[in-house]
Amino acid sequence: MIKYLLNCKSCKLEFESWFASSKEFDKLKKLKLLNCQQCNSQKIEKSLMKPNLANSNFKQDKAYKNNKNVKKKLREYQKFIKENFEYVGENFAYEARSIHYNKNKKNIFGKASIEEVKELKEEGIETSTIPWIEDKEN
Repeated sequence: MIKYLLNCKSCKLEFESWFASSKEFDKLKKLKLLNCQQCNSQKIEKSLMKPNLANSNFKQDKAYKNNKNVKKKLREYQKFIKENFEYVGENFAYEARSIHYNKNKKNIFGKASIEEVKELKEEGIETSTIPWIEDKEN
């Protein structure tokens, strides 16, 4: 596929169009199947489009900025959790059950396997999972 900037010689309109190949453009023009979108003229000429090349600022694209924003938000959540919850490490499932069944009011965070989280849910114990960014990734 190739993309051309097309110019109408009659009304001076510029527009873009895709073609299977440069030969395909020539074939369609010869068969008089190309016409201007505005004035319907068949006096259409092609010019090459400038290529979109990555430059030294390619990391500043939208996806990169969005990724940085997501990481920033996750770090804010982590900071809040560390300041307001007790870290229980690998004992998370045990501690969650203890809080649930003893009707304690205590905020905890820690590590649990997928299976442990599934079992807690089956017991009616609510948990939340967030991706955890280690400090070394700063």
